[in-house]
Amino acid sequence: MGMLPFKKKPIFNEDQQAKIVQAIRVAERLTSGEIRVYVENHCKYVDPMDRAREIFANLNMHETKNRNGVLLYLAMLDHQFAIFGDHGIHDKVGQTYWEHEANLLLNYLSQGKEIEGIASCIMEIGESLRVHFPYDNDSDVNELPDDIIFG
Repeated sequence: MGMLPFKKKPIFNEDQQAKIVQAIRVAERLTSGEIRVYVENHCKYVDPMDRAREIFANLNMHETKNRNGVLLYLAMLDHQFAIFGDHGIHDKVGQTYWEHEANLLLNYLSQGKEIEGIASCIMEIGESLRVHFPYDNDSDVNELPDDIIFG
């Protein structure tokens, strides 16, 4: 008798993933900024911001032309998240902005509305990126993929 292959349940289903990817594409449409979403079940560190920094570096998000990449990191089973913005955007919006975005996402997550919260957070970040790094039709390229990374 053969063993059945172990199949890991996806963190988000296809429809949920599609909503998040669509939010990234819409948010990036009017900006040179880049937004990525990284999702895993457990955070490998006590502080999720440390994990977000590590992932940001591993994904080479610091190599965007204007240093305007933003990573939305979520550890779903540990109920942790972090939002990490590169120097270019952080210098323009400041720490209070990230705290506002974190509170927005936390409000959705506490209501069990993960997908809506992620999409809303992405859209607000996209709006700030648009204000500070507007899209330039002549020079802008999508520097990073718009997919969700699962760890």
